Amino acid sequence: MSSHYRIEKDSMGDVHVPQDALYQAQTQRAVDNFPISGMTMPKQFIQALAFVKQAAARSNLELKLLEHDIAHAIIDSCQEIIDGQHLEQFPIDVFQTGSGTSSNMNANEVIATLASQKSGKTVSPNDHVNMGQSSNDVIPTTIQVSAALACHFQLFPALQHLIDTIDSKTESVGHVVKTGRTHLMDAMPVTLGQELQGWKIQLEKAQLGITHALENITALAQGGTAVGTGINAEPEFAAIFANNISVSTEINFSCSDNFFYNLGSQDAIVALSGQLKTTAVAVMKISNDLRWMNSGPLAGLGEIELEALQPGSSIMPGKVNPVIPEAAAMVAAQVIGNDTTITVGGQAGNFQLNVMLPVIALNLIQSIELLANASTLLADKAIGSFTVREDNLQLALAKNPILVTALNPVIGYLKAAEIAKKAYKEQRPIIDVAEEETDLSRSELESLLNPKKLTEGGVAH
Repeated sequence: MSSHYRIEKDSMGDVHVPQDALYQAQTQRAVDNFPISGMTMPKQFIQALAFVKQAAARSNLELKLLEHDIAHAIIDSCQEIIDGQHLEQFPIDVFQTGSGTSSNMNANEVIATLASQKSGKTVSPNDHVNMGQSSNDVIPTTIQVSAALACHFQLFPALQHLIDTIDSKTESVGHVVKTGRTHLMDAMPVTLGQELQGWKIQLEKAQLGITHALENITALAQGGTAVGTGINAEPEFAAIFANNISVSTEINFSCSDNFFYNLGSQDAIVALSGQLKTTAVAVMKISNDLRWMNSGPLAGLGEIELEALQPGSSIMPGKVNPVIPEAAAMVAAQVIGNDTTITVGGQAGNFQLNVMLPVIALNLIQSIELLANASTLLADKAIGSFTVREDNLQLALAKNPILVTALNPVIGYLKAAEIAKKAYKEQRPIIDVAEEETDLSRSELESLLNPKKLTEGGVAH
């Protein structure tokens, strides 16, 4: 045992820590105390935590509270974590102390070890790396920073790619006329472009909702320390910190105008999660539309044909399924479920601290990442690559009795209903039946029942 472990000390005594671990006693205690899920904090959260520690060290250096050598060793050590190094040194389970103190100390210890190696001096996890900070403002700040980074650099580019792909598809197939559907039943005609642009607007409005929610996310808790009063932090620390982390992340952060709000509640995160849920609802709608449009190929709607990506059955040869829309729909379900978890977590604000911060962080980052990945796949392997089965669309339009709706202003609703029922019963084109049952000429009916013209709205005369 002695060859594999070393003895570390903290305020509670001795702890056996793996010999090659960068972390120290408090991290090991948390590893021992929380063998619950095997899920650790997300990579994006750990990297955001390193951004926070780095900005804090820069701020304390500006305030002349940290020695130059120690401050720069901390800054450089944080950069290594930001760059993706040492992530295996963060082994603590998500289901830990509700403040996230264990994860904060995990970062303090790893950074202190690295900084000690770099500087040749003893760097303290608490006195140096955690200077002017508390877990109670560090973890809420890290959640907000990680969310802002993930939205700006993962989710927004993916959503924009999906929106741009929809626009490109509209340019190529938007002119095609198809049967519209309400209640999954035949309705008046629409163009594929109108249908696709409906998806686009859903996504744009969802993205706008996220953007508005981020306005509250960028006002940070850092500087509130233990209970929101700012004890043990210089009065200038919060503003200097906000400036430093803005420079390093390229996102405009500010210090909160009320630290008690940031520590005691997670309302801003709950609101952001609600907008992510709205985005998930849009993804679910689009995915289900694609599945229905692709259904068949013989006994379904068969309006489009999605790219064939893999065999669809272990027993039915030749079967191909809409796997990307199905996967995206499951992502939507997960994000909606994550929002419920975040909502419950947000209710756990007790006096001056919320005590479900780690699980809030996990679900929030997962939702952002899942939506980003699903949006990219929908764009590249479903919407961008589907082909239109125009023969099926034209056949369905020709037999659609609901086209008679265009005749309402001319012959009245009841007469139009008679014609529709007869056309449906006899499985004949509506124009043929209308020619028999009205005084309208064939040319008049062709004009009134022109599917393309019917997609343009207005009243027939």
